Amino acid sequence: MIHETAIVHSGARIAQNVEIGPYAVIGEHVEIGEGTTVGPHAVIEGRTTLGRNNRVFQFAALGAIPQDLKYRGEPTRLVIGDGNQIREFATIHIGTENGGGVTRIGNNNLFMSYSHIGHDCRIGNNIVFANCATMAGHVEIQDWAIMGGLCAVHQFSRVGCHCMISGGSMINQDIAPYVIAQGDRAKPIGINIVGMRRRGFSDEVIRDIKEAFRLMFRSCLTKAEALARIGAEIAMTPELKIFVDFFENSQRGIAR
Repeated sequence: MIHETAIVHSGARIAQNVEIGPYAVIGEHVEIGEGTTVGPHAVIEGRTTLGRNNRVFQFAALGAIPQDLKYRGEPTRLVIGDGNQIREFATIHIGTENGGGVTRIGNNNLFMSYSHIGHDCRIGNNIVFANCATMAGHVEIQDWAIMGGLCAVHQFSRVGCHCMISGGSMINQDIAPYVIAQGDRAKPIGINIVGMRRRGFSDEVIRDIKEAFRLMFRSCLTKAEALARIGAEIAMTPELKIFVDFFENSQRGIAR
């Protein structure tokens, strides 16, 4: 299943049913799991592990060294889960020693053409990165987020679960779960009702998240006052707890 023109290092660990296309390059420390396909001219290097049933399209580049001038060749890693689609010219880099040493990608994500995941990012599951979406180093993107085309996320920022980031947005602070955000610099403009309904959220849960959004983003309350009102006035469902915990754990500040 490996094309005769592909260059696969003898030290690479390749499952038996992996397909590797013409002129692809696979490095010494790469491990590729069952059912994964690697397209023509793709490059997978560094200490990179791919799980099962991923599809790496032509000209994608995985596992290159970080775009960080402090990097000095430390044996850091890129770990990619299962079922991801990595489209043409997408780039994902290994981690850095100061950032924990690992760039980590979850399962069932779509990385469209020219999207970029920088060093030490933590990417969850079921996320869409549209064309040219760019994540700087140390960024966290939580499950089911949609990152619009040409958006960019500043290092150390977080995007919460079930968010929708509009195309061209510039994000320099944390974006709370469940919201739609847009602009330069991106601010929440509403909640992602369509996305939540598609994922099975009940009308009651959506109503409570909408009220929490109103208290946090549409009142004149401080963050602490809004959190206190949310805790006192709205039933603390698991979905709402995710919203509250995101604020309490923010280090960079929440875009409001």
